[in-house]
Amino acid sequence: MDKELKILLLEDMADDAGLIERILRKEKLLFTSKRVDTREDFTDALVQFRPDVVLSDHGLPQFNSIEAFQLCREQSNTPFILVTGTVSEEFAVTCLKMGVDDYILKSNLSRLPLAIIAALKKSEAEKNKLKAESELFAQNEELKLANYELVKANTELDNFVYSVSHNLRGPISSVLGLINLARAEGPETNAVLAPYFTMMEQSIKRLDETIREILDYSHNSRDAIELEEIDGVKMGQQTFEKLKYMHGAERIRFEVLCESHSTFISDARRMSVIFSNLIANSIKYSDHTKADKFLRIHIAVAEKITIEFEDNGVGIPEKYFTRIFDMFYRVNERSDGAGLGLYIAKESVEKLNGQISVESQLGKGSKFRIEIPSEN
Repeated sequence: MDKELKILLLEDMADDAGLIERILRKEKLLFTSKRVDTREDFTDALVQFRPDVVLSDHGLPQFNSIEAFQLCREQSNTPFILVTGTVSEEFAVTCLKMGVDDYILKSNLSRLPLAIIAALKKSEAEKNKLKAESELFAQNEELKLANYELVKANTELDNFVYSVSHNLRGPISSVLGLINLARAEGPETNAVLAPYFTMMEQSIKRLDETIREILDYSHNSRDAIELEEIDGVKMGQQTFEKLKYMHGAERIRFEVLCESHSTFISDARRMSVIFSNLIANSIKYSDHTKADKFLRIHIAVAEKITIEFEDNGVGIPEKYFTRIFDMFYRVNERSDGAGLGLYIAKESVEKLNGQISVESQLGKGSKFRIEIPSEN
């Protein structure tokens, strides 16, 4: 070893200590040593000499190796090797079980240098292990704290979004009501202000849609999954009816097709969000130049639930396929929303352990396909 070791010898026989030192030097071990033979001197040496290894005889006047080992462990984790005369095998095993690193008989000191090196390597490995465990513990505590703060921040953010969204939707409904009242004032008022009322109404509805999407996102990230039986045909028809206020919806031929049966078990709230966003997307991007505009939903329930939303709208350029599900992403000028619809649909599908994909061709239409595990 390159490092000069400090060896503490607990030995009452100076000749035996000299023999040990000669054996170690013969093996070219670099060291300085200190010999002690009383409890007091041994205790002081542990503190002041700070040995790298302790070599201890067993029987000393009024002191023995077991007591020395216990004192050593109280002070530090310094390697401790018993170097003594003949001892019973039972005693040697007892010492090793207590934690003594090794025992060497004075009649066979040739093994002592290797025993010291092995004990030092073991001690270094244990120190590294303890250090790694301490660092890992500290990192875990930091991660726990960071996770707690993150959960707390997310919970507060969800509560804030939920509260603000609900508080905003009330005034929005009131403003829409006031617009309708103003329209009822009479033909003279309508003739002048009707275009402004329409623009106000459209802007307010866009704002209301954005708030609804934010609420949907908050519910999806926060609420647990609640399973119940869902009629896919009924959900599709009811969702389309609710969205008929959208421009162009009345000129779309809508149908829901299914194989065998249309009922399945899933989370009704999330499935409603998926239907609403994908149907609204098809209506928004319908092709006004086509005489026969359609939106077709196809439902297949087997080992998994497969639902396809197919239309002959304007289509999506292939270069946008990887981005249309991103938050706030809008493809073109007709994207007058917040760019949350498809993102929320994808998040809802993934919350149900499913996946969503798209096939589309510019000018011909699009097909969104969702697949989720069947809970039947």
